[in-house]
Amino acid sequence: MSTIFGIPTSLLSAQLLIGLINGAFYALLSLGLAVIFGMLGIVNFAHGALFMLGAFVSWMMLEYLGIGYWWALLLSPIIVGAYGLLLERTMIRRLYAIDHVYGLLLTYGIALVMQGLFRNIYGSSGLAYSIPDALQGSVNLGFMYLPIYRGWVVLVALIVCGAIWYLIDRTPLGAKLTAAMENAPLLQALGVDVPRMISLTYAGGAALAAFVGVLAAPIYSVNPNMGENLMITVFAIVVIGGMGSILGSILAGVSLGVLEGLAKIFYPQGSVTVIFLVMAGVLLTRPAAGASEQSLAQSLRSGAARAQRRIVSVCTSIEQWIGFSSSERAAFAIMLATIAILPFFIYPVFLMKVMCFALFACSFNLLAGYVGLMSFGHAAFFGIGAYVAAHAAKVWGLTPELAIAIGGLAGGVLGVGFGWLAIQRPGMLFAMITLALAQMLYFFCLQADFTGGEDGIQRVPRGKLLGLVSLENNASLYVLVALIFLAGFLTIHRTVHSPFGQVLKSIRDNESRATSLGFRTTDHKLIAFVLASFLAGVAGATKAIVFGLATLTDVGFTASGEAVLMTIMGGLGTLFGPVVGALLLTSIESYLATAGAWVSMAHGLTFILCVLLFRSGIVGEIAKRWKVGL
Repeated sequence: MSTIFGIPTSLLSAQLLIGLINGAFYALLSLGLAVIFGMLGIVNFAHGALFMLGAFVSWMMLEYLGIGYWWALLLSPIIVGAYGLLLERTMIRRLYAIDHVYGLLLTYGIALVMQGLFRNIYGSSGLAYSIPDALQGSVNLGFMYLPIYRGWVVLVALIVCGAIWYLIDRTPLGAKLTAAMENAPLLQALGVDVPRMISLTYAGGAALAAFVGVLAAPIYSVNPNMGENLMITVFAIVVIGGMGSILGSILAGVSLGVLEGLAKIFYPQGSVTVIFLVMAGVLLTRPAAGASEQSLAQSLRSGAARAQRRIVSVCTSIEQWIGFSSSERAAFAIMLATIAILPFFIYPVFLMKVMCFALFACSFNLLAGYVGLMSFGHAAFFGIGAYVAAHAAKVWGLTPELAIAIGGLAGGVLGVGFGWLAIQRPGMLFAMITLALAQMLYFFCLQADFTGGEDGIQRVPRGKLLGLVSLENNASLYVLVALIFLAGFLTIHRTVHSPFGQVLKSIRDNESRATSLGFRTTDHKLIAFVLASFLAGVAGATKAIVFGLATLTDVGFTASGEAVLMTIMGGLGTLFGPVVGALLLTSIESYLATAGAWVSMAHGLTFILCVLLFRSGIVGEIAKRWKVGL
């Protein structure tokens, strides 16, 4: 048997083929994402759900109507493209004039609703879709047998990618699309119907995702999670290829698919993270978006020193007397009374869960609401805090307060690394980077020995506080959790109302102006990021002690989505909003605990309603109506 580097040729060829097939799917899906982002400025989180919908439409046409694969390749993209056009006309176009983060949140909500709906109807198990007769069998290439269908997929993917690149890069229509990406108002003034072009672009992206879904249906089982499992990787590929870059997405998708296939031979444990490692390397070598601004700041810093001292002096004077405003004192008193009274009427463990997630959401709000950093990987800090605290309490035998402190420290240390990689990247790119880095941590936790893999760390002892007070009693543990939550909440309040917090708000509102005044904005953002990471780690560690459990759920993408949803529901940029959001969302989940996939649909509908109807959230709307600070 012939070998290459000691590896059988047949095995190497098989893995290269698998990598090439995955790369073809990555290229097609990342191509659709790149086109939509370049034209609309939206990271389309619904793209994976549209991919899944394309596969399901082809399966339903075959199952219920007897329409086979070849017609499905034509009809499924048309049907899903029309659905994408409807989404764009009814919901997505309403967000073009505001922060693009809301487009990401809206499409994430749409994806949750679609996935939940199909899980309710068809369950989570895969549905078989047979390969058409004309593409059955395999071809002997001498060194391996090539399945005809898989070769067909690679060929079609390369042809479609080449055709789309040519359309955008070499035709008048492509020139108009490129002009619309760069300066839509000018193109509109020249008589081009830009809104229609935007609608058709989104519909085309949806149709392309559906086309890939039809190609994937005979290879992968048709199931509601097939898009979700694939899209996080595709987001990382889009970052590597360049946001909005057509050719970059194609080349990165194919290359990284092959690299992933080779990694399964040489280092199987790292195959799922190799793409994210490449992404980290690209980010380290790519110039930061804010580099020129920092250079400008260096030249202006000496001249702006006096203005900086004046701002800090004013902020310090405010800090000496502001404390809690009258409305904040009233809200804080209500929160304290609620914490003290509710245990007599509601199961204390449920309330402890609410407080853990409230602190988690508050830490996210510190970043998103007061610094303008939308971290979509915030669960990484919550999860690592839970794992480290659980391990420290169960294996090392540490007391609960030490385990929680070490869990928080782990979150903060991880925040230093994540922040160093992501903090200088603007807006949507920052959100996608944190998401990809968190997913890399998720795969690490899946394979690491100390995390227990899919089983997690179970039966974590509550122990004795300071070695004296047993926390097996829910009442004692409730008091500890309440004190931890209040300490974290007051830390955030003090940070927001300090001179440092005033600088953070100025960075959120106008980073260029803050830089011109001499503030080292990157340093301020990194400090806030690490503080938020530490508090999220404390929240996760406390949750692990309360429930005696740390699992992959704590570090997964869904947990990050819940933190975002709690904050949006309650009110982004308000102190008490995340607390209210955590109480509401945890209550909804508890009420729907036996409803299965309906929980996902409820989350998605809540995202959609919050983004479209009341972006200020519950507490934000109250603050605006009564003109008070909350």
